[in-house]
Amino acid sequence: MISTLAAAGLALSTIVFPPVADPPPTGQITIDVVTVNGSGCRIGTAAIAVSPDNKAFTVTYSDYMAQVGPQSKPTDFRKNCQLNLKVNVPGGFTYGIAQADYRGFAHLERGAKGTQKASYYFQGMSDNDQRSKTWNGALSDDWQVTHKTDVASIIYHPCGAKRNFNINTELRVDKGTSDPKKTSFMAMDSTDGSIETIYHFAWKKCPK
Repeated sequence: MISTLAAAGLALSTIVFPPVADPPPTGQITIDVVTVNGSGCRIGTAAIAVSPDNKAFTVTYSDYMAQVGPQSKPTDFRKNCQLNLKVNVPGGFTYGIAQADYRGFAHLERGAKGTQKASYYFQGMSDNDQRSKTWNGALSDDWQVTHKTDVASIIYHPCGAKRNFNINTELRVDKGTSDPKKTSFMAMDSTDGSIETIYHFAWKKCPK
C-alpha cells in the first residue's frame, strides 16, 4: 500500500499573490495518500517522495502501461491513475504547482498512436486544466512531457483551508492501421525507480 512519505503538494487559491515565488519553507512537509484508484496504479505499485530541498515531489510507478496487440486484454488499451493527497505544510505557507514533468517509454508500430493525459486540482475545485499529448508510430523511444505554468498564473492552495490535492493521469494506445499481429505499448513505469513524475512547487507566505 502506498505509504505516507515526506512530500509536498500542489495549489489553488482565491488569494492573489504577486507573480514572484518565495523560497521554500525549511520545516517538514509530509504527504498522506488518502485514496489511490485506477488500473495504472494498483495498490503497492506507486510511491511518493519529497526532494530534500522541498522544491518538488515525485511519483514513481512500477506497473503503469497501456498496450494493444495479440497478448493484450481488451481493457489494456487504456490505463489511468487517480491519487488523492493530503499535503501538510509548515504554518504560514501555501503552495502551488509551477511545473509537472511526465516521463516514460513508448513502442508504437507504424500506424499506431499513444496519448498521455494529465491534470491536477484541489478538492472541491473543477478539473479544468487537462492537458494531453499524442505520439504517432513508428516510434520506439523514451518520451517526456512538461506542463509549465506561468508564474503569474499559478493557482495556490487557499491559506488556512483543508483541501486535498488530486492528480489524474491516463495512458492510451490506439492500434489504428498498425499490424494487429504486433504489440504497441506506452509506459509510465520503472522497475528500478529511474523514471519519475516530478511536480515542482511554487511557495508563498500567507498573509498574517
